[in-house]
Amino acid sequence: MKLTPSKRAFRFSLGDQGEALAAEYLVKNGFKILHKNYRCAAGEIDLIAEKNGRLHFIEVKTRRDGAGCPEEAVDAKKQSRLVRLASWYLREKNLHDPGISLDVIGVIRKAGGDALVRLTEGAFEKGDSF
Repeated sequence: MKLTPSKRAFRFSLGDQGEALAAEYLVKNGFKILHKNYRCAAGEIDLIAEKNGRLHFIEVKTRRDGAGCPEEAVDAKKQSRLVRLASWYLREKNLHDPGISLDVIGVIRKAGGDALVRLTEGAFEKGDSF
C-alpha cells in the first residue's frame, strides 16, 4: 500500500493550539510538564504538571475571541471526569496523598494570532474521591 502525503498543509486544530499555548504558559511560570494528553482506561487528561512539589491536573479549553468564556465549558460532568482521571493516575503511579490541584486553563485565540491564557489553580475541589 502506497501512502501519499495530503495536499493540504498540516494545521493544528484549535484545541491543539490551545494545549500548546497552555503548556508554554506553564513552563514560563515555573511548572514542569510531566505529561501531555495522558491516556489511561478512564480517559485523557490534557496536562499534568508539577510545581513546588504539588501535582496539577489541568483541563484546557480553547475558544476563538468572541465565542464565550472557555472555562465555563468545564461543567460538573467534566470536573467529575478530571477527578476520576487524577485518582486513576495517582493509583497507577502509586502516589499516596500528594498535594494536588485540579486546574483549568482557558485560552482565547484573538483574530490577529495573539492569545490570552488564563490559569485557574484549584478551579474545583476533589471531594472525597481520593
